[in-house]
Amino acid sequence: MRPLLSAVALALLAGSAMAQLPVEVHSKQTELLPSADPQLAANKRLAFDFWREVIQAHHVDKASTYVADAFVEHAPSGKGSDSWAATGGHRPPEPVKATLDDLVSIVAERDLVVLAFRRVLPDLEHEGQTYTTTAFDMLRIAGGKIVEHWSSGADE
Repeated sequence: MRPLLSAVALALLAGSAMAQLPVEVHSKQTELLPSADPQLAANKRLAFDFWREVIQAHHVDKASTYVADAFVEHAPSGKGSDSWAATGGHRPPEPVKATLDDLVSIVAERDLVVLAFRRVLPDLEHEGQTYTTTAFDMLRIAGGKIVEHWSSGADE
């Protein structure tokens, strides 16, 4: 009887492990910006404002305010230092929102800031359905400017 109970318990646990909770967007994004370390707070604010203005609202004319001349792109699509400006330049600027679409979290350590975003993707096993997952972008900041970028590739 014990082997049967063990098998049933294992099956139930395996089923639970496969269930996914939806990824939730952070409702009070400005609460993510403070830090006990003023430099980490400044880095998070720089990344947050850059993403809102340049990436999300397509104000590529403001990129030089945030991005260093010697910027290095490490994302899978790796188009070089002008990749953000080139991509955003194809869309007309939009009003800058106070928040970021789909932001889950911002984490800063040393000179790195990681932004986590919710992504909604098609469920290939269940036609017509979607699921949520998380994509990450990491920025390295030096001298008050973004000098490097890495991406999980979820938007590539």
